[in-house]
Amino acid sequence: MMQQFTDVDLSAWTTLGVPARAQEVLVLEDDADLACWLERRQAAPLPELVLGGGSNVVFLEEFAGRVVRLATRGRELLGEEDGARLVRAAAGEPWDGFVRWCLAHGWGGLENLAAIPGCVGAVPVQNVGAYGLEVGERIAWVEGVDRDTGQAWKLSAAECGFGYRTSRFKAPESASLVITAVTFRLPRQASLRLDYPDLQRRFAGLGEDVSPAEVYAAVAEIRARKLPDPRVQGNVGSFFKNPLVSPEVAERLAALHPDLPRHPQPDGRVKLAAGWMIERCGLKGAREGGARVHERQALVLCNAGGARGADFLALARRVRETVAERFGLWLEVEPVLVGREGVVLQL
Repeated sequence: MMQQFTDVDLSAWTTLGVPARAQEVLVLEDDADLACWLERRQAAPLPELVLGGGSNVVFLEEFAGRVVRLATRGRELLGEEDGARLVRAAAGEPWDGFVRWCLAHGWGGLENLAAIPGCVGAVPVQNVGAYGLEVGERIAWVEGVDRDTGQAWKLSAAECGFGYRTSRFKAPESASLVITAVTFRLPRQASLRLDYPDLQRRFAGLGEDVSPAEVYAAVAEIRARKLPDPRVQGNVGSFFKNPLVSPEVAERLAALHPDLPRHPQPDGRVKLAAGWMIERCGLKGAREGGARVHERQALVLCNAGGARGADFLALARRVRETVAERFGLWLEVEPVLVGREGVVLQL
């Protein structure tokens, strides 16, 4: 039976741990719960937010609505197609547990995305990427339901509109699409992605003697060394996206800042390092109330103790304004910001 809670403190439902209350929380564990929710929302409409692991959400204030927590479970090998394994997972499956389950069966392909918090259903939304791999490269299709109509849908990877930290699921016109399962295409003979500098240094000279499990272990260790554990210090990972700019803009900035890290992209644009820019602005350790720029990784804003949503809003604005003043670029926020009535599109 679907779990229902009223007047809920959401601080324990997100990795950031800021206090905010919701009028109602529903926990969906199976298809019957999903059907019950769709009926309930028609009978008792409220502003709604669908939540997975809560690892990419910032509540800026009290939420006058209903939070729907997807806690569905299930993972299976569907079969093989064109030299790849098709592996399906329910949206509520913890992402890192799913990656480790695949590796335990000898199915590589996701190891670069090790130790990322959150659930399977959230990774297509952001097109989660790390250490040289974006998850959209491994997705075969995504399944879900339209919460407004109750109709099931299925989209191929090409139809998902994957881009840098984005997908069609982030577009306002897709707000009614709720992901219920993701099927991944894991090549049997996939070459390992070791181009990321940290991995190059770790595995230099080892050639073909590296296994996917070893890559997973290396990425997990690197992440633990560089990033704060949200179970210890609340955070949502990278708070800002790395800017994508034209070659002309990149060259202009490089002339002023010769050591600015620049990474050419397949589409001709150049990715710049937001963390480097934040650090150069002297903002490491900067604080607003209980929110602080992490002292090791400037892309991460963390809960230094007793932080509220307003603290993160103030700190994010300060970072963006300072970077814009020095570099002429407005950083985009990566996590979902939620206000009283729902998702906030602008700071």
